[in-house]
Amino acid sequence: MTNTRALRLGLLAGAALLASVAGSWAQGTYTIGVSNTVQGNGWREEMICAIKAEALASGKVAKLNIAHRNTDAAGQSEDIRNLISAGVNAIVVNPADPSGINAALKEATDKGIVVVAVDQAVTEPSAYVVSNNQEQYAYLGAKWLFQQIGGKGDVVYMRGAAGASADSDRDKGFKKALAEFPDVKVVQEVFTGWQQDQGKQQILDFIATGTPFNGIWTSGIDNVIVDALVESQTPLVPVVGADNAGFVGQLNTVPNFTGAAVTNPGSIGAAGVTLALQILDGKKPAEQTVLVDPQLWENATAEGKAKLKAAADPSLSPEWPVSISIPGWTDYTKEQIVACKGPGE
Repeated sequence: MTNTRALRLGLLAGAALLASVAGSWAQGTYTIGVSNTVQGNGWREEMICAIKAEALASGKVAKLNIAHRNTDAAGQSEDIRNLISAGVNAIVVNPADPSGINAALKEATDKGIVVVAVDQAVTEPSAYVVSNNQEQYAYLGAKWLFQQIGGKGDVVYMRGAAGASADSDRDKGFKKALAEFPDVKVVQEVFTGWQQDQGKQQILDFIATGTPFNGIWTSGIDNVIVDALVESQTPLVPVVGADNAGFVGQLNTVPNFTGAAVTNPGSIGAAGVTLALQILDGKKPAEQTVLVDPQLWENATAEGKAKLKAAADPSLSPEWPVSISIPGWTDYTKEQIVACKGPGE
């Protein structure tokens, strides 16, 4: 009897210990800092929600410390230093400038904090980078546009934010395609700042000049550009944008409209969390930089229309990319990213 009772007590104690360990694991052990410098942009909002969802789904993150505001490299450096002082284990950063925050990043890595730049590269060699391939993003879309207008004509070039490494990389890709089509000319070049209202007003102002144009390439500010064409009763020209839900919907439904969406998932933020956790767990990648290659979906062919129809998701915010996950990098559900809740929320 005594031995049986002792065995039962031992089993109960073991079960309690396992439950305690499991509870600790479920709560997570790491604190991850996040630094982002653009608010009011649907892509960046999806990125933040993806970071929260992946941190929650991983079971390894106890807390997120998020600095999410409109600022420049100096302001972001301040945010990063505040995250260092807060004692985070890793920082996922969408950089305002490829080199302007290097000093702050180096301070973080010198203290053993893992730094992962997402969406855009940084030049600080101690930081890791996981990014959509921005040069290829622009090249794919620009080449398709130039082919679509017959290899000659005038195009409007609507860039992102001046000085941002993603914009600089996209400019390389755009100009690589432009070099292949010498009869295509850029009739207007503007920086939208990746702001919807600003981009829409810029194209309306240009339309008002009466200058003819044959196509528009956008750096992901796209559905409002189509809205501007329709509202101003301007003849529809081919438009290239990103895989934002609103633009994908337009490619499926707007009559007599031809365009292409190039994938640029905001869920790359979640990939940054995954990479940071792998490194914290001692699994460093073979390369310091990991690139996710984009795809192009167009509505000029039956095959392209089928891809766009399959990708469409009207339940998402129009400014959110429909690519809400990245195979091999994200583990959350659609419900989790839409809920936009991180650990402890």
